[in-house]
Amino acid sequence: MKFRRLTKEELQGLEGEFVQFLAANTVTAQDWERLKSDDVTKAEELLNVFSDIVFEKIIKQVVYLEVRTPNDLKTFHCREDKIILNGLHVVGQPIHDLTSDLPAAEIMKSFRQANAILKIYTAEKAYLPNREAEIFRMLEAGALIAPQGQWFQTIEDLKEDA
Repeated sequence: MKFRRLTKEELQGLEGEFVQFLAANTVTAQDWERLKSDDVTKAEELLNVFSDIVFEKIIKQVVYLEVRTPNDLKTFHCREDKIILNGLHVVGQPIHDLTSDLPAAEIMKSFRQANAILKIYTAEKAYLPNREAEIFRMLEAGALIAPQGQWFQTIEDLKEDA
């Protein structure tokens, strides 16, 4: 396996896709039930292949990731050849913290109102060992997919204004 097997809960959420996967592999519902009881190894192999397909599809679509704590935000731009980190550390006690679901502009406004000190940091590196493995490791460690990359761009704008 390249990644890990999907959990039972994850598989339940992908039941329709799994049925399509089985059908594409000419495994009927009856065949699947028989495999689960009579050929556990083959059933596990199919689950492993399906899990890898799901994770590959998700990872290929990832452009931005985020890791948030109340006073620190790490946002990553996952390019093809490298990953770029834009980070923001907040010193002070604003009304809203970086775990809030409010838009970035509103959270930034609360930082200004509280006279919070913003420390920006940035870095970039090549993927080790490769893009898929690095992004998967980050997701497993708690990074969340940020579809729009709103915070990455907000920090980019702050860097330009500094």
